[in-house]
Amino acid sequence: VQLQASGGGLVQPGGSLRLSCAASGSSHRINAMGWFRQAPGNEREFVAAISWSSGNTYYVDSVKGRFTISRENAKNTVFLQMSSLKPEDTAVYYCAATRSEIIYDARRYDYWGQGTQVTVSS
Repeated sequence: VQLQASGGGLVQPGGSLRLSCAASGSSHRINAMGWFRQAPGNEREFVAAISWSSGNTYYVDSVKGRFTISRENAKNTVFLQMSSLKPEDTAVYYCAATRSEIIYDARRYDYWGQGTQVTVSS
């Protein structure tokens, strides 16, 4: 499975961005896809995930109500709509896919896309 992420950039506080992640290859083996982020000096952090079969979504508390993860199964693509962005959301964002039922732990993800930088600054 190959993952291609896009959509990062520079945005002012309170602004919005949408990240996309397209999966190709043996995507039928995927149980869930997620987004993680890593700021300088920090560990990689779970942001959101979506079940490929049920569409159930999961979020870290700090983004609930501001970020929305969604999927377009026909195109094997996952989106992360980010609104009301804060400077503390600044990080490199990674999309990932897992065959596991455990979706919060980065170690359980089997496939990773390249990171995309999100910078929230005035």
